[in-house]
Amino acid sequence: MNARVEKVLNLPSYQRGLIVLIIMAIVGAGFYFLIFQAQLDEHGSLIKKRDSAQVKLQKNQKIANNLAVYRAEYEKMQTKLDQALGELPLKSEIPSLLTSIGDLARDKGLEILRFKPAGETSKDFYAEVPVSLKLVGSYHQAAAFFDAVSHMKRIVNIQGLSLGSAKKVDGKTTLAVACNAITFRFIDKAEKTGKKGGKKK
Repeated sequence: MNARVEKVLNLPSYQRGLIVLIIMAIVGAGFYFLIFQAQLDEHGSLIKKRDSAQVKLQKNQKIANNLAVYRAEYEKMQTKLDQALGELPLKSEIPSLLTSIGDLARDKGLEILRFKPAGETSKDFYAEVPVSLKLVGSYHQAAAFFDAVSHMKRIVNIQGLSLGSAKKVDGKTTLAVACNAITFRFIDKAEKTGKKGGKKK
């Protein structure tokens, strides 16, 4: 028999028990730090992943439950956008639109002294098309003209309005009216592409 083992066996029982406890403590500590702790960390990581997946699942479930509502809201917004774009004329419609503005002024009894389209300004999906106007007529004729412009199917804004001093002509009071009529036109995809291509050259 090994001398060390024999020496241990000859020790008092309480000492042998203490040695056994120490050995068990060492084995237990090794098991905990080398195996159990790693398993515990992995378990905690899996719990966090599970909780995160559950939160994501709940969000996706909420979206799925309200999908019909979101789709209806999208379709409603799309309809509004189509209606708004419908108020923006295409490039080919601008001349007739400007002619309509001039016709409205004449229909309301105004004399057109200046009707000068200026250079348009491109924005994102539309362009501003300004027209410089100088008109002569009564206050009521001018008001009727502006009211008619506001009811046009296409969007036309009156900006920079100024009224000149009133004058008596043939017993009627007239005044000079200067303003800018700003209309807008839709820039289609083909035109956008052409402009981008032009910039690259």
